[in-house]
Amino acid sequence: MGRVRLSVAQRREELLRAAVEQISARGVAALRIADVAAALGVSNALVLYHFSTKEKLVAAAFKHAAQDDLARLRKLLGRRTSALRRLRAAVRWYAPTGQAKGWRLWIEGWAAALREPALREVTRDLDRQWKAALSGVIAEGVAAGEFRCADPDGAALRLTAFLDGLAVQLTSYAGTVPRARAREWTDDALARELGLDRETLTASGGRGLSGGSGHGETTAPRQRR
Repeated sequence: MGRVRLSVAQRREELLRAAVEQISARGVAALRIADVAAALGVSNALVLYHFSTKEKLVAAAFKHAAQDDLARLRKLLGRRTSALRRLRAAVRWYAPTGQAKGWRLWIEGWAAALREPALREVTRDLDRQWKAALSGVIAEGVAAGEFRCADPDGAALRLTAFLDGLAVQLTSYAGTVPRARAREWTDDALARELGLDRETLTASGGRGLSGGSGHGETTAPRQRR
C-alpha cells in the first residue's frame, strides 16, 4: 500500500519528530538529511522542500521539541494555588531528577548552538521564555508576601543555570551524584532564592507536587531544555 497523503502541516510534524529522534540518536554534528529521510522512507528532496537546509531543520526540530515542555511549565505555573507550591512543582519537574525533557538532546543543542546561528537564536528564545515564566511567579509570591526575593529575574537565571549544570553532570557522568542528593540540592537552591529554609519550603510545598507532571522524556528537555 502507498503512503497516506499528508497535509503540509502533518508532513512537517512527521519530519520534525523524526529529526528529533535522529538528533537524539546521532547528535547534531553527525545528523544528515538522509538520516531523517531514511527514517520515514521518503526522499532527501522532500525533507529539503520543507526545510531547505540541515541547519533550518535542526533549529525547527529543537523548537518543536520544546513546545510540550513549555506548555507543561505554563500549566504548572498557572495552577490555582500558592506561588510557592507552583514554583516547587515546576522546579522539581524541570530538574534532571524530575520528569523533564530529555537532557541529552538539549546538551547536544547547546553545544551545536555555539556554531550554528539559527539554532542559537532558537535556544536563546526558549531560554528567555523559561526564565520569564519562573521570574513572573517569583514576583507573584513576593507581592503576596509568601517569601522574599529582591531580584526575581536574577533568581530565575541562577535557578535555571544551576539546574542546567546539574543536568550536564547527571547526564554526562551517570552515578556522579545520587538522585536523592540532587533533589535535596534542588530544594536547597530554591529555598535560598526565596529566603526560606528547606524544611519550610518542603512543608509549605506540600505533598504530591511533582506527581503526574510529565518533563517526561517525550523527546528526550527545556527536553529547555
